[in-house]
Amino acid sequence: MPLPEPLAAMPEDTRAGIIALIGAPNAGKSTLINQLVGTKVSIVTHKVQTTRAIVRGIAMHDKAQLVFVDTPGIFQPKRRLDRAMVDTAWGGARDADVIALLIDSRKGIDEEAEAIMEKLEAIQTPKVLILNKIDITKRDKLLDLAQAANEKLRFERTFMVSALNGSGTDDILSYFSEKVPEGPWLFPEDQPSDLPLRILAAEITREKLFERLHQELPYISTVETELWQERKDGSVRIEQTIYVERDSQKSIVLGRKGQTIKTISQLSRNEISEIIEQPVHLFLFVKVRENWADDPERYREMGLEFPR
Repeated sequence: MPLPEPLAAMPEDTRAGIIALIGAPNAGKSTLINQLVGTKVSIVTHKVQTTRAIVRGIAMHDKAQLVFVDTPGIFQPKRRLDRAMVDTAWGGARDADVIALLIDSRKGIDEEAEAIMEKLEAIQTPKVLILNKIDITKRDKLLDLAQAANEKLRFERTFMVSALNGSGTDDILSYFSEKVPEGPWLFPEDQPSDLPLRILAAEITREKLFERLHQELPYISTVETELWQERKDGSVRIEQTIYVERDSQKSIVLGRKGQTIKTISQLSRNEISEIIEQPVHLFLFVKVRENWADDPERYREMGLEFPR
């Protein structure tokens, strides 16, 4: 049996650190983290509150490894799942070396952003401000917003970016590569995320589900990868189950003569195949699981603590 290839030697003077991206739902955290990492690690939809667990995207810049944490959007929780998501977001912020507050510059400092800033005052971790969507916001408004935010909370730096087209993201990478502490890298150099492939695949299907049915389907629906089978021909067989809470939702997901789920499957299969660079055979099933949001096992699947 051949010996494994030795690991490449780590260069000297390396740095590594964790940067928590926090903000209100739909501020653009998932889009920004995908842009910073250079590949898809977090799902992006128009539906709010779709990032549920902590997703870590890993970017290499100079000799620094930057571990960006895409936290669930922080909002006023109403249900158990909401509470778990918000608790996870604040936990991710407290564990980081730097906190980056992302604000949608079109909305400005609304009630959600103001509530987050008030809570951030009690956290001693260094903070930076990132104003997103500068491609669709007037410069005067951006400058006024930056001033108002810095008057409310002490930020070490303010960045203005477009997460959608990448404008301004190089400045963020350069800043954090000098800001994170000296030390060895936390992950292999070529690893873009700590998210297992079977979970990433489930998240991609959930993204396609919401993109297709965002007005008809509650965001509480979920997807789980039940089977991931590497085949001899180099392809992968994936079986996933979409869980909904009622029979009426199951009918919506299936669509007339199964056309809706067929479209979702095709879109998800194409994207998963592109990411893993292997042919994919994807099989989707829809099941009703009433009150799944009260099941502790489902929270463990998503990497969330079950709130009592």
